[in-house]
Amino acid sequence: MQSAELEPLPLQRAGFVRRLLAMVYDTLVATAVGMCAAMVMIVTLVIMLKNGALDLQGYAEPADLIQASSGYKLLIQTWVGLWIAGFFLWFWRRGGQTLGMRAWRLRIYSTVEEPMTWPRLFIRLVSSLGGLGTLLVLIDYKNKQSLQDRLAKTEVLKLTKEANDHKSW
Repeated sequence: MQSAELEPLPLQRAGFVRRLLAMVYDTLVATAVGMCAAMVMIVTLVIMLKNGALDLQGYAEPADLIQASSGYKLLIQTWVGLWIAGFFLWFWRRGGQTLGMRAWRLRIYSTVEEPMTWPRLFIRLVSSLGGLGTLLVLIDYKNKQSLQDRLAKTEVLKLTKEANDHKSW
């Protein structure tokens, strides 16, 4: 056997369909994370309102106050948004993959000689525009880089089965 045969092939950038399938998977997981986060916040608010730690403001039931209050709704939405953002950021920082990316054998890598810092990952999250940034992969079919890849200086590579084995999780 020649030495060239033993060297692994370089990983390729992921195409749109594979990214889309991973996003569908991650959307389901993120929805579950958001629902659990909302439940925790709502139960906490209801307990605090029922026990008098927070004022019911003349409403008979905590649910009525929460539904009528823009402040409480904003609090719940912000809480849920932070948990969903935390889901993506934590998984990207921890192993370069979310659960959906792992299922579809995708991983984020840096395209520059800089570590994957929290600020870079935050730029990636915001610039994804809720997944719309990935549409750029359809236009840039040669380089297969999304808007978030370009701005955060990352790339999403399609892994082999062996490369997708994450023993550190």
